[in-house]
Amino acid sequence: MTRPDFNLLATLDVLLEEGSVAGAARRLGLSPSAMSRSLARLRETTGDPLLVRAGRGLVPTPRAIELRARVPQLVREAEAVLRPAREPDLATLTRTFTLRTSEGFVENFGPDLIARVLAEAPGVRLRFVPKPDKDAAPLREGTVDLETGVIEPTTGPELRARALFRDHMVGVVRDGHPLAGATVTRRRYLAARHVAVSRGAVAQWPVDDALETLGLGRDVVTVVGGFATAVGLARASDLIATVPGRHTANLRDGMHSFPLPFPTPEFTVSLLWHPRLDADPAHRWLRRVLRETCAAPG
Repeated sequence: MTRPDFNLLATLDVLLEEGSVAGAARRLGLSPSAMSRSLARLRETTGDPLLVRAGRGLVPTPRAIELRARVPQLVREAEAVLRPAREPDLATLTRTFTLRTSEGFVENFGPDLIARVLAEAPGVRLRFVPKPDKDAAPLREGTVDLETGVIEPTTGPELRARALFRDHMVGVVRDGHPLAGATVTRRRYLAARHVAVSRGAVAQWPVDDALETLGLGRDVVTVVGGFATAVGLARASDLIATVPGRHTANLRDGMHSFPLPFPTPEFTVSLLWHPRLDADPAHRWLRRVLRETCAAPG
C-alpha cells in the first residue's frame, strides 16, 4: 500500500474549513489550479469526493463532515511534534534528575544547587548517586542524567561536556595541628602522615605524580574512597588530607588549609551528559543552573 502524503493534511484542513477551492488557495498562497490538483489528490487518497458541486458552491460529503471534526486536531498535533520544544514551565515541571558525582561535590555544592532548583522548579527532585568509576555506561543507558568529573582520554568520545570550574590540590589539617601555625615546607609536609583518596586499588593522585618526579613520596597511612571522608579524618586526627580546593571549600570550614610546597597541575572539572539529552529543555535548564551554581564565589 502506498504511504499517504501527510502534507495533504494541512491542505485538507484548510479546504474543509473554507469549503471553497478559491478560498483555500488564497489562504495557502496557491493558485486555484494548484489547489484543484491538491483536491484531486485528496479525493484519490481518501477514496471520497469530499467537496461536491451544489449550485454555484461546494458542499461537504458525509466523509468530509466526519474528517472536519478530526483533521484540525491532527494538524495541531503534527505541528507540535515538528516544532522546537518549548521552554519548560518551571512552576509546574515535575521530574527527577539523577546526577553522578564524586564524594564531596554534593556536600560542597549541593545545598546551593538544591535551594536554587526548589526556588525555580519546586516539582523537580535531584537524586545524587556515587561515582565509583569513570564508566560512561550509566550516561549511555540513561540511568544517569548528568555527571561531573575530569575529562580523560578514556572518557566516552560521544559525550557532551561543559567546563564547570578550574581546581587545584591543597593540603588541609585540623585547627590546632602542629602545622596549622607554621609555614608548610616540603620537609614538614613529607614528615607528616597522610590520608589519601582512591577509588581503585592504588592511591595515586596528581600530588603523588608530582612527588614522584622529584624522587619523593609521602607517608600514606590510610586510604579512603572520597574527599569528604578524607577531610573528616583530617579534622579528627593529625593526618594531612590533600584534596581539590574548590571541590571541598565548604568541607574545610574551620580547618587550616595551605598551598602545597611543590607544584601540581591545575585541572578542570566538567559537566558531562549524553547527546540524547542535549536539546531537552528541562535538562538544558538544569545544566545552566548547575553551571551557575558552581561558578558562584565559593
